[in-house]
Amino acid sequence: MAGLLTPEILASIGRSAAPRREVATKRDIRHYAWATRQQDPRFLAGEEAPPLYYTALFWPEAPLEALRPDGLTEDLFFPKLPLPRVMAGGVRVRFERPIRAGDELVATRKIVDIREKEGKTGPLIFVDTETRIETAAGEPVLTEITTTIAR
Repeated sequence: MAGLLTPEILASIGRSAAPRREVATKRDIRHYAWATRQQDPRFLAGEEAPPLYYTALFWPEAPLEALRPDGLTEDLFFPKLPLPRVMAGGVRVRFERPIRAGDELVATRKIVDIREKEGKTGPLIFVDTETRIETAAGEPVLTEITTTIAR
């Protein structure tokens, strides 16, 4: 094992980003439904959001010139890792209830694990982040665990 995880990197485990607040509007839900070719009348009317709507609602906004070559924004919350290539490693989502028009939502993001493994072509670093979305009143909406792999 290469031993790439420094105490500074490991200290990121448990770190939380500032909560983000958004309101799900009927108009935005309809726009998302049209853009993703939804067929369900609830989504097309804008009353209830399709399951993955939250990704668009809470995705970081940035002008085109601020995007990286891969089309993503720089994630300043993510720890600086010694391996340059970052890949998606998987996403698990547990839905508690649908997002509805008018919902005031709060998303909190936390680094829950960082681990190193040896792959066939060299060391890999896995970072798990947890995003919890609740209503402003504290009602759970969903929990997402995202694994990112650096190599």
